[in-house]
Amino acid sequence: MHLLDQGKAPIYEALLKYKSMRVVPFDVPGHKQGRGNPELTEFLGEKCLSVDVNSMKPLDNLAHPVSVIKEAEELAADAFGADHAFFMVNGTTSAVQAMIMSVCKQGEKIIMPRNVHRSAINALIISGAIPVYVNPGVNNMLGIPLGMSMDEVKRAINENPDAKAIFINNPTYYGICSDLRAITELAHRHNMYVLVDEAHGTHFYFGADMPVSAMAAGADMSAVSMHKTGGSLTQSSFLLKNARLSTGHVRQTINLTQTTSGSYLLLSSLDISRRNLALDGKNIFGKATSLANYAREEINKIGGYYAFSTELINGNSVFDFDQTKLSIHTREIGLAGIEVYDILRDDYGIQIEFGDIGNILAIISVGDRALALERLVSSLSEIKRLYMKDKTGMLDHEYINPEVVMAPQQAFYSEQRSVAIKDSTGYISGEFVMAYPPGIPILAPGERITEEIIDYIAYAKSKGCFLTGTEDMDIKNIRVVEV
Repeated sequence: MHLLDQGKAPIYEALLKYKSMRVVPFDVPGHKQGRGNPELTEFLGEKCLSVDVNSMKPLDNLAHPVSVIKEAEELAADAFGADHAFFMVNGTTSAVQAMIMSVCKQGEKIIMPRNVHRSAINALIISGAIPVYVNPGVNNMLGIPLGMSMDEVKRAINENPDAKAIFINNPTYYGICSDLRAITELAHRHNMYVLVDEAHGTHFYFGADMPVSAMAAGADMSAVSMHKTGGSLTQSSFLLKNARLSTGHVRQTINLTQTTSGSYLLLSSLDISRRNLALDGKNIFGKATSLANYAREEINKIGGYYAFSTELINGNSVFDFDQTKLSIHTREIGLAGIEVYDILRDDYGIQIEFGDIGNILAIISVGDRALALERLVSSLSEIKRLYMKDKTGMLDHEYINPEVVMAPQQAFYSEQRSVAIKDSTGYISGEFVMAYPPGIPILAPGERITEEIIDYIAYAKSKGCFLTGTEDMDIKNIRVVEV
């Protein structure tokens, strides 16, 4: 139940008023409402360029909001059931980093699953916090990491009672949720903050019969990628917080890294999208769930593929499942997920979210239509008919438990030298190696390089995964720590 008038969109309304005033601009940006860059204006449109403006009194200031942005924050907090909501224009990456940096200082511990997005480990490099990894379980058939089991969380807390916080994915890229309420209650009993990466969980706040959201579970902060499933522009997100943390302190931390030139295109897209979801999110995400379930049923009828769902729930490491995630296992037809991903894009004109060693993921959200899903299903059926082969020799897992040797910050800033990845067994990595998307590191700074990891990297490259993270753009060499 919302307490405020969710039909309002203060930033959007202020921009409309600004536009109607026909202001003569002698400030930045230099394109001057598009007149200085005709090609860009033709490409994006005059309406867009006319409201790509700078902070000014009528439009407020993102770093220190006192008027329309402040009101928009209050509306967003009300919509998400949070104590406060911050508008983020540096992506959810900056929201994740602000969460960790708000509660963890150099040398302080944070408990987290190892299958976090690189932004969380980057926050450790910046802040100097020390990770205590809870290795997720693995579904051996699918080869994917699961959620955080309560036994593993209890063990990590008992062994590290001085940890400042616990960091949780809700959901994972594959749609898997941990027991967020129980973990939050346990962490709070031990005086630890609970930080949640909800990059893929916007719809949990607005849809019916969804897994529990971070704010509803009592978590202290949550990073929500509004642009992923909520309809806002790419790079726009919310950072939500509950009452245990100071709003002023969190804003100061955000302002350490967030731009001072906040894009009003991104801000207004958040404002409008929040309004849409607050007013009609139940219907919007009910439709998205129905579409995903329909596609899942049709794909499973094809045979060979496995579009998995709530049947994975075991009450622990898979406590719940996000049914809007159309995650599909492909290895039984003899193709790696990334191979199916490439065929869909190159031969069928279908762009899905990602393909990895054994799975593909299609994001189903506010903008999807039944006809598009029917096209995806028929394309997958044809791909099976044309390309199916023996699966012998395929790699069968997505997640390798790391051996953490030193803190990410220490490794990243240590003396390093470059060695060939194929010859790097036994060294300590000084940088990342990851497939993007999803951006979950195969290797992170401070971790021991093993034969298994080298084989995984070579296999991922051979199958066409887009690998990133190393200084060497060809991903042939890796910088290792001099010890």
